[in-house]
Amino acid sequence: MRGVTEAPRTAPRADDEPPLLDELMPWSVAPLRFGRGWIVAPDARTLRARWDRLTAAEGAEREALFRPSRARTPGSSVAALPGQRTGTVRFARESGPCPAPVRVAPGPFDEQWLLPDHRLIDTARPELWRVAGEPQLFAVEQGYVPGAAGPALLVTAALPEGRSPAGRPGRIRPLFRRPGGHEPNLAPGLLDFLGRRYGRGVDARAWLAWTVAAAVPSPAGCRVPLPRDPEVWAAGVALGRELVDVQTRGALSGTKPRLPGGRRPYVRSAVPARPAEMTYEAGDEALCLGDGRISPVPVEAWEFRVGGVRVLEQWFAHRTAPAEPGSLEAIGPAAWPKEWTSELLDLITVLALVGAREAERAAFTAEAAGPRAGAELRAAGVLPPPGRARRPASVLDHLEEGPGGQFTLV
Repeated sequence: MRGVTEAPRTAPRADDEPPLLDELMPWSVAPLRFGRGWIVAPDARTLRARWDRLTAAEGAEREALFRPSRARTPGSSVAALPGQRTGTVRFARESGPCPAPVRVAPGPFDEQWLLPDHRLIDTARPELWRVAGEPQLFAVEQGYVPGAAGPALLVTAALPEGRSPAGRPGRIRPLFRRPGGHEPNLAPGLLDFLGRRYGRGVDARAWLAWTVAAAVPSPAGCRVPLPRDPEVWAAGVALGRELVDVQTRGALSGTKPRLPGGRRPYVRSAVPARPAEMTYEAGDEALCLGDGRISPVPVEAWEFRVGGVRVLEQWFAHRTAPAEPGSLEAIGPAAWPKEWTSELLDLITVLALVGAREAERAAFTAEAAGPRAGAELRAAGVLPPPGRARRPASVLDHLEEGPGGQFTLV
């Protein structure tokens, strides 16, 4: 209307949204970049066979098999990864035995094996290797995909690559800043603030449990609502503890996850040597790998997605995708190994258990629509976190082998 001046629109204040996980767990690391697919495999035997093939080659053949990149070539000179006993001579002259493969998580719910040799990895993030190992847990913030189904935050005890199934980069947030579970990776004063808010002691694992239960995705990153009601907090922590334990395959409880009611997926027909496809028969709750058949497979497991991608299909593709003939990636099992079937049965159980709790988890993510805690956190001096909290902690008592076998003090 003429004569009426419209008030200028202003951007929402930070306190109008739940606080960002980036503020509450300040130290985060970008995804790893392996750089060459042949250094990762679903079984350790394959990696040893690839290593032997590569070190048996010489000159131009070795370089071609290596697959050089801008970051790594057979002539690169780099330090060993923290905690790993590998050679540090230039790989062009490497003739030693294969290093012991380590367990990593190259994708959500997908644990495989990696050659932990810094000379082979484009971007290894040594700061993560320094703090890996029990009781460390890694919270992996998934890359934002508008409208995509699936949790915004996952937890793994294995070193994660940090990318979504669709390849979007996320952020890796260790729960602890130092080896041995020392110094939680949290904004200074956060645990004391939560203890006063809820009238009970809150430790780093309780915080992680609540975050897994309640984190909501946003274009700016995961946001974490903090309820006022202590009972809501306690219920969310209880749910989150169960989800973390299932996602880490019983790392917290020491008990392997199982479906309720005595249900358990079984192999009804053996998986063929080279299954070409994976399908699902909802009526029979059957997962079919070629002529192989596994049931019962709850629909929650089949439909479980991360970043909009079905996890079971991605897991299968990582084990059956064709490789370039003559490449190191083409070296693999001659037939479907029995241990892959065992891992698949475990994965089905994990996805079914996590998927069945999504409706419960939604009740806690709905807390994002309730009262905000940002202003209280700022008034208490918890936010913004100091700059030092965003940097990795110094490790002053750990010897690491530098290029050419020389040791450096980090």
